[in-house]
Parts: sequence; structure tokens; C-alpha cells
Amino acid sequence: MQTYLDFEKPIAELETRVAELKDTATNGEIDIDPEIEKLEAKAAKLLCDTYAKLTPWQKAQVARHPERPHFKDYVAGLAEDFVPLAGDRGFADDPAIVGGLATIGGHKVVLIGHEKGDDTASRLKHNFGMAKPEGYRKAIRLMRLADRFGLPVVSLVDTPGAFPGVQAEERGQAEAIARSTEECLSLKVPVVAVIVGEGGSGGAVAIAAANRVLMFEHAVYSVISPEGCASILWRTADKAADAAEAMKITAQDQQALGVVDRIVPEPLGGAHRDPEEAIANLKDAILEELKGCGELGGEDLLRQRRAKYLAMA
Repeated sequence: MQTYLDFEKPIAELETRVAELKDTATNGEIDIDPEIEKLEAKAAKLLCDTYAKLTPWQKAQVARHPERPHFKDYVAGLAEDFVPLAGDRGFADDPAIVGGLATIGGHKVVLIGHEKGDDTASRLKHNFGMAKPEGYRKAIRLMRLADRFGLPVVSLVDTPGAFPGVQAEERGQAEAIARSTEECLSLKVPVVAVIVGEGGSGGAVAIAAANRVLMFEHAVYSVISPEGCASILWRTADKAADAAEAMKITAQDQQALGVVDRIVPEPLGGAHRDPEEAIANLKDAILEELKGCGELGGEDLLRQRRAKYLAMA
């Protein structure tokens, strides 16, 4: 059953009514097709109007939608084959970051990304996409493998941030994030990163310091969550909407700031309404960026990437 966000309640009412009428129509007692068509048109217009003027806070809600595609869905839709590689060869395997060898449109790549999970059990297993130090050290291992064999790196970012627990701090969380970011900036192969949902803080940047950074139309990218920002500035999470507005977290804001290079369109109503279309759009964009990056040599890729991030400072 479709999950609706709070601001989608008027849409939910119309679409629920349409579904009820369609059930009634199957009985064949009365002809209500004209009424169904009228309501469907009204619901479609309302959906279009609503998504044409989403606020930053509403976009944050869309980016977190429980039915939004996750890493495993992108792997299934993007890659012709995927060989996962686990562990950091030092402590453990962190399921919050998944990576391995893949083929996308004939291009051999190393594919890395955050996995949030899509039900209670898998979300707990993947720690809601919040990686620990071993996750970032696994990413470093995979990036070094890519560099050694001349394979482009494609990363899919979807995390509220790195895991802030005591054990993660004891194992060097900040150092692991810094080393992973450093590794991104040191590669002599093309690096394409995509913010597919939430891009939260250093936990996102650690695998997103790329030559080309793409962002889904309704994804968000920020140094802290709107709730966290509101709690610091106003001492209450109730001001999250105000914080989201001030933080410039949307794809459109990030592109204007020069943080994001390209916005990938989503189906009307968000990627969760038509995951296949969203993934197809993403695949086309990634292949175009890989082709463009492939025209540069290793030293040029390295200089371009470093210049890009130094300019932001």
C-alpha cells in the first residue's frame, strides 16, 4: 500500500477514492468510468502542483520516504553484474556501506554506497545507513582496488550521517572519515558520486568527494540534519522546517552553490512512485558522466577533483 507523507494527505484522499471507485466498477453494476477519469485527472494535477512547489523541509521528507529505492535496488537496476566485497581487513564488515565490482552499461566500475534497509530487520542490520569506521575503511580498500586496476568509482550516497556511537568513536570514526575523503581526492581514476537520498555531513562527503557530483531532484545534502540544526539554534526540533530553508539543502540550492554538478530528474511524485524510471534516469546520467571523465588522464582527474574542492573553501 502506498505510504503518503503529511503534505500529501489531499492527494491520498483523492487516490484512495479513485481506488475505491475502481473496486466498485469491477462489479459492473453501474458505469462510473467518467467519474473515475475525472478524479484521476484531479489527483494527477494536484500531485503535479504539489511537487512543483515543495519546500526544502518537504524535500527532506521525500528524500527519507520509506519506499524510496535503496542501494540494493540501484544495484539491481544499474548493474549487469555485481560482486560484493566485504570487510575492512582490520576489524569487521560494516553492512551500512556496501561495495564491490560491477558492470554498468558495459563499463567495469567499483560501486560503493550506503544501504539503509527497507524494513525493520534490514534497517537494524544496516544501522539505517549510518556507517562506522570499518565501513569507511572498507570504502578506502575498495577505492584503492579501483585505482590499482584503473576502474572508475561510482558511489551512491544515502545516509543521515556517520554513526555517532561511543564504540565508533573509540575505533577512530573521525580519522576514518578523513582518510576516506583523502582517498577520494587521491585517486587517478574517474569518480562519480550521486546523492540519491540523504547526504548527511562527513558521513556523505567521505565517499562523495568526486570529479562529478550528481543529485536526485528531491534528494538533500547538508552538514547536519534540519532537526539537528534546529536543536542547536532554537533548542527545539520543531523548527526543522525553518532550518531546512536556511541551510540550502535542496539539489537546486546545491547546484547554485557549485557543490553539485548535475541534477537527475525524478518521476512525478518522487523516486518511490516509479523506481524503475528513477533508476533508468540515473543510469543514463552516470554513463554520460563516466564517458566525459574517461576523456581525461589520471593526473588531470586528480587536479580537477582537488581544484573543485579547494574552490569550495
